[in-house]
Amino acid sequence: MDDTSASPAQGEPERQRNGDAEPEVTTDLDGDVATLTLGGELTEGARRPLVRTMTDLMLGRPHLRRVRLDLRAATYLNSAGMAVLVQLQKLGQPRGVDVALVAPPVAVARPLQLSGLWLRFPIEEDQAVEDDRVDREGGPG
Repeated sequence: MDDTSASPAQGEPERQRNGDAEPEVTTDLDGDVATLTLGGELTEGARRPLVRTMTDLMLGRPHLRRVRLDLRAATYLNSAGMAVLVQLQKLGQPRGVDVALVAPPVAVARPLQLSGLWLRFPIEEDQAVEDDRVDREGGPG
């Protein structure tokens, strides 16, 4: 019997595991800060659009100082996605470009925390959520 199909890894959701679907990546520039917004899964499929966008930014923006990776719409993170995050960080290091993670959902934050990679990245909270919290608590605003 020839079994050519791989069985799902334990605990891995029943969804695409080959990572070949590219998620949508959009870019917003504000001075020396770029915000990349990722929609979908952060897997091997995210490598090409994210690295391409980061490379274009590095080549076209000599004064770039920070890349904010907005992960609010990210739905899944696996080890290949973690490798992509580290690769983005390493691309920016020679020029002193920080890569910060913006409002990572639990599906992204938890694997990063468990792997220890959470400590490598600056984390920015979602400003809209923070503003709402301040309003509810009667803080400044």
